[in-house]
Amino acid sequence: MNKTLQVRELETEFHTPRGVVRALHGVSFEVQDNEIVGIVGESGSGKSTVVRSITKLLMPPGKVSAGNVNFAGRNLLDLPEREMRQIRGKEIGFIAQNPFSALNPVTRIEKQFANIAKRTE
Repeated sequence: MNKTLQVRELETEFHTPRGVVRALHGVSFEVQDNEIVGIVGESGSGKSTVVRSITKLLMPPGKVSAGNVNFAGRNLLDLPEREMRQIRGKEIGFIAQNPFSALNPVTRIEKQFANIAKRTE
């Protein structure tokens, strides 16, 4: 099965007491199966918001307001949380903005990823 990740016209908003803040507008990209992608940009440019929107880990008051996130023939935005938990970590994963808080600097990266893979089996 084709496991390409296709993000099309993704829009994310934050509803605040001052009104709606549009954080993402028209974000589109594609990641092929087994491809590793790095998202770079200035602080506050929306890197984490993109990843959290795709993986449905966006916390209130954030909300994906438009777009599609297709993976393995399914729109991830339509999946219930139970199915998303099975996809996160096993099929789609990310390392947060500050890798030093997520990774142990005294353990080989290979071993850390092997441990993560073992936990998600």
